[in-house]
Amino acid sequence: MRTQVSSEDVGLKGIRPQKGANAVRIWLLIIAAMVYAMILVGGATRLTDSGLSITEWKPVTGALPPMNSEHWAAEFEKYKTQTDEYKLQNVGMELSEFKYIYWWEWSHRLLGRLVGVVFLLPFLAFWALGYTTPKLRRRLWALFALGGLQGFIGWWMVSSGVGETSRVDVAPYRLMTHFSLALLIIGGCVWTWFSMRERPRFIDDNRSQKWAIILLVAASLQMMLGALVAGLDAGRTYTDWPMMDGSVVPAGYWVSELGLRNFFENVATVQFNHRVMAYILLGLSVYAAFKFPRAAGGWFKRTAHAVAGQSVLGVVTLLFGAPIGLGLFHQALGTIVLLSTVILVWQCSGQRER
Repeated sequence: MRTQVSSEDVGLKGIRPQKGANAVRIWLLIIAAMVYAMILVGGATRLTDSGLSITEWKPVTGALPPMNSEHWAAEFEKYKTQTDEYKLQNVGMELSEFKYIYWWEWSHRLLGRLVGVVFLLPFLAFWALGYTTPKLRRRLWALFALGGLQGFIGWWMVSSGVGETSRVDVAPYRLMTHFSLALLIIGGCVWTWFSMRERPRFIDDNRSQKWAIILLVAASLQMMLGALVAGLDAGRTYTDWPMMDGSVVPAGYWVSELGLRNFFENVATVQFNHRVMAYILLGLSVYAAFKFPRAAGGWFKRTAHAVAGQSVLGVVTLLFGAPIGLGLFHQALGTIVLLSTVILVWQCSGQRER
């Protein structure tokens, strides 16, 4: 059973300003699109092993790239002396090769700075013009704070591979944290965008609400596991399917010396867990789509379709050894899957925006 709820009933007046709401919603979509682009550029940075090419965190002056050959030589020297990635993996790299990975990391950081500027300046302008409400301002300040935290987490991630360390990549659990926070930010933008709609939504029965939350949690966990796979290059290690290393459970799934670190640092464990969670998410989404075919404005069906497409793409990406193009496509569609579950929860949520 579902009942139609008017805009006034769900408390949109608490978050939707009386004027300028459409302008704010368009701006939120622009921010969400920029964060989405940043997720993809970050994925390309990881897939090209570019993340450790800039060894310092300079939030302001770092926006300028090397301007001449002397500056390029200095940046290259920092990379050669401060990262084991160069010493153990890229020794003998030419300057032209270094420039390639440098531009990926620089672009990722620059896009992050641009997101901050495009967020803060229009936000202050909307506030001055009366295009916000107290509740909306609190929501937007929270998103801005998460963006600032993301910059710090990004450096915390990169620093794991700089200095006295034997790592040739960033720590996978730090990459997972960085990626998860990006998903939280884009999810917050989409949730706020929906909350400012004039059109009503439907509050469905408690069962569909619970299933929507289950799918959101499962999709979030799967994305986190995917980040660990990316951090360890696990998608390029075991490329057979449906078996894994010729077995249902790979022989190297558990290394006693690692203990609980198997879940973060063991390539076999991480990829196997990601596979199993994919099967679980697919099963849950298909079951919910058949159980609630009309609930949440049809978003259970849309979510199941997205999950099914992502599952097929995941297998194809695996079989081809996770090349850059397929890897990015897989990450892009995975983000869409997660956003679909965010929308699903919003559509059938009984919580009211007040």
